[in-house]
Amino acid sequence: MLMRTDPFREIDRIAEQFFGTTSRPAVMHMDAYRDGDYFYAAFDLPGVDPDSIDCTVERNVLTVRAERRRPTGDTVELVAAERPMGAFSRQLFLGETLDTEELEASYEAGVLTLRIPVAERAKPRRVAVTVTGDAKRQINA
Repeated sequence: MLMRTDPFREIDRIAEQFFGTTSRPAVMHMDAYRDGDYFYAAFDLPGVDPDSIDCTVERNVLTVRAERRRPTGDTVELVAAERPMGAFSRQLFLGETLDTEELEASYEAGVLTLRIPVAERAKPRRVAVTVTGDAKRQINA
């Protein structure tokens, strides 16, 4: 179902820690699995404002974007800053076997869960076997 990952994501993460820079949006951790007739993708987005989450599908490419902001104000004093902030983005290349028209998204307890049904044409089905006249004679012989 999931067709491509980013092999350079871990290298970028290490470089960002070493150099203290952000060359791309922060990592959005994900689990993907199939359960029956549905494909699920669950993204960890703790502390993200649900209004900042944007999910789009174009030509079987699913893009998820979100943003986490630090508290600001005159009375806010930053004591520690270990959680990644800013823009988060992740793209998944979905197979043709998924029905992206029926994609559903929900956000609960810091986890964005996408539920995508498996297309009817991709579900296992039984194929009837017909016996022709010649094959029937060979079986009985």
